[in-house]
Amino acid sequence: MPQTQNKAVMKWLFLFSGIVAFLVIFGGFVRLTRSGLSIVEWNPISGVIPPIGQRAWEAEFVKYQQTPEYIKVNTGMTLDEYQYIFYIEWIHRLIARLAGFAYAIPVFYFLFKKAIPWKEFGMYFVMGMLFISQAVAGWIMVASGLVDRPAVSHFNLTIHLLLALTLLGLALWTALGHKFGFPDNNKKAKWSLPSKLALISFVLLIIQIAYGGMTAGLKAGHVSSTWPLMFGKWIPPNLFDSWINFLEMPQTIVFIHRWFAWIGLLAVPYVFWVVKKQNYPRDIQNSLLWLLGAVALQITLGVWTVLSFVNIVVALVHQANAIVLFSLAVYLIHRFRALDAKMAEA
Repeated sequence: MPQTQNKAVMKWLFLFSGIVAFLVIFGGFVRLTRSGLSIVEWNPISGVIPPIGQRAWEAEFVKYQQTPEYIKVNTGMTLDEYQYIFYIEWIHRLIARLAGFAYAIPVFYFLFKKAIPWKEFGMYFVMGMLFISQAVAGWIMVASGLVDRPAVSHFNLTIHLLLALTLLGLALWTALGHKFGFPDNNKKAKWSLPSKLALISFVLLIIQIAYGGMTAGLKAGHVSSTWPLMFGKWIPPNLFDSWINFLEMPQTIVFIHRWFAWIGLLAVPYVFWVVKKQNYPRDIQNSLLWLLGAVALQITLGVWTVLSFVNIVVALVHQANAIVLFSLAVYLIHRFRALDAKMAEA
């Protein structure tokens, strides 16, 4: 972990974290509007400029007309309709390119100014590699939907999502280190009970988000529009006949995604009880209350998403709140570990 704290670097990392979070949410909008497969080539440089002129648009449209999505889903789509989904995906890729500049230019500037010492560059280098990796994973995801079916691989979508969240988490953690100090530099700091509980809750959240990614990739949210019952039953038959169902069967995946969230709703109050009993600082107690409220809101939004037949606005707010949950969890783990480090120094 870095050791040098710098206010300017902190502000940049918080801003970059916000850009990454927005990119994840906009990616959800791309998916929900079925725009992600509209651009069938990955041209990192020339792709900055959209088609210009009627001939260029017609040529791009011809490429799309050869894809499974057009053949099986959008047959008869007009050029104007194609331009609409094209521009959504084009804006998504443009934001991703701008996010790359929002990382690369400041990091080299801070290196030049020695606000980031070369010996501490490792963490920032990992961030850069994560950014490149999630971009490559994004194209692999798109390519998986251009072969024989009008949908991307739900595994590739989930990997793309988790890489983006890893980048977000690392950027937030480092920004918080610049604000509060880097607790992991203290090797003597033992993990307190609240730290352990916060980490376990974070792991549960990641599992829930991963199942959310697979639910989105398989469009499993459309499997059943009723709640709490699915197909008129609390536990529909054949959900757990095989272990492969946990990774491939839409009904099983959405069932797990529906009910696994309730574990978080039970875990957070317990963490709050432990923290209050041990008289932790007020800001940590307040953050846990915010986290509890965000978990309750997330479950409410999830139910609403089901009942609304996956309404785009509701689904996007559901995804945005998941980013809030993730960020709060990172913040709490960092604060707990910082206090662990202080106790080790005392």
